[in-house]
Amino acid sequence: MSRSELVFNKVNRLLELFMIIIFALLVLDVLFQVFSRYILGTSFTWTEEFARFSLIWMTILGAAYLNGKREHLSMDFLYQKFSDTNKRKASILIEVLVFLFALIIMVIGGLNLVYTTLHLEQLSGTLRIPLGYVYAIMPFSGFLIMCFSIYHISNIYKNKINN
Repeated sequence: MSRSELVFNKVNRLLELFMIIIFALLVLDVLFQVFSRYILGTSFTWTEEFARFSLIWMTILGAAYLNGKREHLSMDFLYQKFSDTNKRKASILIEVLVFLFALIIMVIGGLNLVYTTLHLEQLSGTLRIPLGYVYAIMPFSGFLIMCFSIYHISNIYKNKINN
């Protein structure tokens, strides 16, 4: 196993663990909200906001994770009709487009959003945490997607990825 494969596997394992933790916290948060509302007769406003932020983080990290594992949703009816050479070309083109999307929208746009919200000192409504910290998941996941795209392109050139 090459060094890049070891790093790739470790990053994916860390992402899995982090998403498991986020999901566990989300479940506990929602269970606590239900318990407090129906058993204690009181409702805590912070639980809804925490659940929303957890779901945002899990969704965006999940997109990066699935991109890394090449298990994201795709429609490949036309792709399957290509010859092997055209499949390789299409795969490289797709990875380049994914890389550019992650760079422009997620990293550059995400960093701009994080900077703006931190500079304006915007706080979340209930938890009173800076929204820039919540939005920081966007450039982080975009960076991961970019790294995964580079990894996939190198594997396509090495012919390790089945088209």
